[in-house]
Formats: sequence, structure tokens, C-alpha cells
Amino acid sequence: MKSLKLAAYIASASLLVACGGSSSSDSNSNQDDTTTTPAINMEKARAVLNTNAEIAYAAYTDSVKTAEDLKTALAAFRAEATKADDARDDAVAADLLKAAKKAWLVSREPYGQTEVYRFRNSPIDSTDYESEDGPEGDINAWPLGEALIDYVQVNDTDFGTDQIGVTAHGAGDDLPTAIDVNNAATNNIIETTSIEINAALLSNTATADDEHDVIAGYHAIEFLLWGQDLRTDNQNPTNGTDRAEAINATDMGGQRPLTDFTTDANAERRHQYLEVAVDKLIADLEQVQAGWAPNVADNYRANFTTITNEADAKQKLTEILTGMGTLSEGELAGERMQIAFSSNSQEDEHSCFSDNTHRDIWLNAEGVSNSYTGTYAGYDSTLDGTDDVTTNAVNGYGIDDYLAEVGLDSLATQVTTALTTTETNYKAIDTAARDGSPFDVLIQTASDASPVAKTIVALNAQANLIQEIATDLGLGNVVDEDASACDTQDPTAQCEE
Repeated sequence: MKSLKLAAYIASASLLVACGGSSSSDSNSNQDDTTTTPAINMEKARAVLNTNAEIAYAAYTDSVKTAEDLKTALAAFRAEATKADDARDDAVAADLLKAAKKAWLVSREPYGQTEVYRFRNSPIDSTDYESEDGPEGDINAWPLGEALIDYVQVNDTDFGTDQIGVTAHGAGDDLPTAIDVNNAATNNIIETTSIEINAALLSNTATADDEHDVIAGYHAIEFLLWGQDLRTDNQNPTNGTDRAEAINATDMGGQRPLTDFTTDANAERRHQYLEVAVDKLIADLEQVQAGWAPNVADNYRANFTTITNEADAKQKLTEILTGMGTLSEGELAGERMQIAFSSNSQEDEHSCFSDNTHRDIWLNAEGVSNSYTGTYAGYDSTLDGTDDVTTNAVNGYGIDDYLAEVGLDSLATQVTTALTTTETNYKAIDTAARDGSPFDVLIQTASDASPVAKTIVALNAQANLIQEIATDLGLGNVVDEDASACDTQDPTAQCEE
């Protein structure tokens, strides 16, 4: 599911903070050997923590709201699509399918900005804020086990067993343990009508060692709405040798036919799956939102924003920077970009069915910037690249303000410059996608000149500076060099297995 297990790493970083240790990158710090680590300003540290929590609550609140809007759009589509043939208006149903797809795309806009709250045992990754048992895997795990959900087109090249094969799953005894190119057409949840589609079923997601059995969350809904992105301009399925033609088709994303939801024998089961998936998604998001809710005794936010001494303050600042640094380098640059880029792997693209990966990249990177500047602009409901829903916007006290407060102005300027460089490059990816060259087109040629490569390098550079913040504040390591199997200083290099 392209998510990192970092509980042990965070624990070790915490020990460094508690013991007053520092990272091995001290020699790269902006401070010279005669400069002491600035004392923690408790008042200003509280301001950073409170703003960080306020942004989290705002972004998760917007995520719940847009998921509810998605539920409404799916229900409207179902109501028209499942009418009797003589009562159904297929043109109306097609428009409602488009509306549901747009609602899904909009729902990703606030959620993408919340990924920076991972890797710190916050409510997305943990229910008790100690163990890593949170709902993230049920919400945003990928790549999807699409062959476990519904029919897929397969071939012996780019969509063979190594891509869509399922070696283990928890979807019940009515399906074979192994699903591959030989039996993928019918051995799935939609086709197997004896399987009851409910929340308990979808909770059996990403349980296999290879995590090819993801069946819940945003990407399950995405797959059912769009289908695989495998068809050429003449609507013939790709055979694996003509991918360049397929991914440059007129319509971005998959082309699941409307009849899958109207006249197909399993149309109702697809609608049922969508209903269960979106209800579970909303419930999972509400659980995370509750952990960040203000004025609730002993929830995550109350504990996170309460500091009584310098050790507490350092621990909480370390958590913020760990989310920022690890998302920048290990997760976004490595797992979400370089794996797909260096190997030209469409299946490893984050939102491969909708061709929305350019937005995933933008929004994840924006979340890091939000934490640094203490701001949240809201989200884009029109999908034109500009945030227009500002109801829950936040303009607070950021890490940049804190660095200036403790005399680290030069470092603050460097970080701001690095974030701006990253923004320039991820916007180039976004522009290319809007001009007809989405992420799966850009990764066909792994060149250092690609905006994908430039964004990976920029994310690596900003992660190094985030580590310098931690070093200069005496917080220890916040970027785990082993968090990704990729060398993000060399974007075209293959990532280790």
C-alpha cells in the first residue's frame, strides 16, 4: 500500500530527543561548533502545536465533508442507473456518473493535504497513539487489488500476475487464494454473488504480506468508477505492447462502460460495493477527525497540544518534523514517485485509474508546506488548481515563524526557498497533466529533465533541510534514510525491492 512502518523509527528518534542527542547530520547544520542549540521557547512551541492541530482538524473536516458529497453523488447516480430500461435515461445516468467521478476527484483535494500527519502515531496511523493500528490502510492504501474486486483485462506483459496477481486475501473462502492472469476474469467479489458486500468484508484490506489485496478506501471507489486505464483511442484493450498509445488516449483515466452500472448482470453489486465503500470511508475519516477535535478531554489533540516542559515540547516538535521529512523524502519522492518513474510502472502510480496522480503529488507536497507556514488555504472544488472553499482556512503560527523567533532566520529562508523549488516542479507535473500528458505518460521516459525527476530531487533537498531544522533545535533524526528503497538523489535509478 506504499505506506511506511515507522513506529520503531519514531521511538528511536524520541530517545535521541530525550537523551539530548543529535543526528549524524550535525556537521551540515547552519550552526557552527561554537553556537549552542537555542532553548525551546515554550510559548511559541505551543503556538506551533496549536496551529498544527488546527490545520489537521480543518483538513480532516473538509475530507469528511467532501466524502459525504461523494456519497450523495453516488446515490444520485445509482437512483437513475438502476431504473428499469423503459424509465432510465442513459444520458442522465452518464452525466451522473461524470458527477460522481468529479465528486471523487474533489474529495481527494483536502485529503491529500493530510498525509503529512502520518508517520507520528497520530489518529490516522494509530487508535491508541502508541501502536500502528490506525485506519490509514483502509482509507488510502494502494496499489489496489483490483482483480480481487471486479473483472480486469490482463496480458503477459505490463498487466500480468506480477502486477494484478493476488497471492493471499481475507475476502472469504468463496474465492481462490491465488488470483492470476488465468482466473482473474471471474474470481472476484463482484462476480461471486455468494459473497456479501459489507463493511466487515472491506475491512479485510491489505492483510497479505505483499498487500496486493487492498479492497477498501478511496482507490476501491476510484477503480469502480473509472475501471482500468488500459484502452486505446479505438477502445480496444491494450495487449501490453501498445501502452504508449493507450495512455495517450483522448480521455484521461479508465473507460469503464456505463452498462457496468445499468444493464450488466452485476450492476447492482457494483452500486452496493460503492455504497459500502463510501460509508466505510466516511466512518474512518470521522474517526480520524474526532482525534483532532478541539475541546475534547484526552483525545489526541488534547495530549498533543499539552506541553509542560522542554522535553515534551521537543517530542511534539519532533513528531511534526518527522511527518514532514518522511513524507517528503521516503514516501512521496520515493514510494509514490520514483518507484513508478524509474520502472515505467503504471500500476505503481498512486491514482492510476483516474489519472489523478498529478494532484496527489501536488497535495501531499502542499501538506508539508502547510505545516511549515502554519497555513491551510482550503480546497479546490472546481478542479481548476485554485482553492476556492475556504470555510475552514487557517492562518496561524508556523515553523517558519518559530525559526525566526529563535534566531534561525537563515535556515528559515533556505527552507522557504526549497519548498518554492518543489512547488515550481510539482506545478510543472500538474500543467503537463492538464495539457494531456498525465503522470503515466511522463514516466514512460525516465529522464533527469523530466518534471517528475526534478520534483523527486527537490523533495530530497527539502527533506535534508527539514532534518537541519531538527538538528539545529536539538531534536535528533526526523528523516529515516531507510524509509524508502529508493535513492531519491538519483530519480532514474531503480528502487530496491
